[in-house]
Amino acid sequence: MKEEKTTPLRQRMIEDMHIRGLCAKTQQGHIRCVKHFASFLGRSPDTATPEDLRAYQLQMTKDLVSAITFNVRIISLRFFFSVTCGREEMKRYMQFHRQPRKLPVVLSVEEVAKLLASVPGPGLNYRAALGISYGAGLRASEVCNLRVRDIESQRMLIHVDQGKGSKDRQAMLSPSLLEVLRQYWLESRPEGWLFPGKPKISPLSPRQLKRAFMATKDMAGITKPATLHTLRHSFATHLLEANTNVRVVQVLLGHAKLSTTARYAHVATKTIQSTVSPFEQMKLVQDRVLRSDGPD
Repeated sequence: MKEEKTTPLRQRMIEDMHIRGLCAKTQQGHIRCVKHFASFLGRSPDTATPEDLRAYQLQMTKDLVSAITFNVRIISLRFFFSVTCGREEMKRYMQFHRQPRKLPVVLSVEEVAKLLASVPGPGLNYRAALGISYGAGLRASEVCNLRVRDIESQRMLIHVDQGKGSKDRQAMLSPSLLEVLRQYWLESRPEGWLFPGKPKISPLSPRQLKRAFMATKDMAGITKPATLHTLRHSFATHLLEANTNVRVVQVLLGHAKLSTTARYAHVATKTIQSTVSPFEQMKLVQDRVLRSDGPD
């Protein structure tokens, strides 16, 4: 397979991203989006006009591109034109799509228990990996990139190295989850990566873990439109239902903004069910007033 040549323009963009400390995944995403625009344009993307940008956005709208994909491409093009091309004025011709705010799918504690009991063998690797996804609220990539040394049993913490946004953080390690991990370690004896792939010098891939989750979900008979990330949603929601401070949950999840964490309050059904409506207080006052106004 012929290796794709890196043009001077692309090399300059890569250097610009390096200067700003963008992670490899973000860089790859930006390059991919600019390539998509260049393919639409049929010529070098730095020659684009405002009318070209308008036509591109119109085509994406006609193609029913999701708001998330639309906005990701716009973010990449804004970087390309303003930073690499020095054409700041082009940002005026790019619009973001408003993303619908959907409530996350959440599994009940009973459904999570059923799911983790249904993880297929042989071996405990997927049971341990999915256990961390729920028990520590880690993202798929964070679970797969764990090393044996990241499990700090003395402090009951899991060290997350370079999570989303290239930030380190500490996640919680419960005694029950530690027991699962110990059983897994005794069985598999991993040395570097906690969940090695094939070959063992590489970690398990997020795609493999997601496939394992979907197979387990089917075996457990769970019909909700859940994905692997649903375990993280469920972790946060169950903590809030247990009256954990939302700022503590924010730290555990590694969210930069409190508003991102706060959305889980909307699906914390036990909290909603146990909260007394102001209508009840009003009714008590109303009944008291009616009694006092009644006949002597």
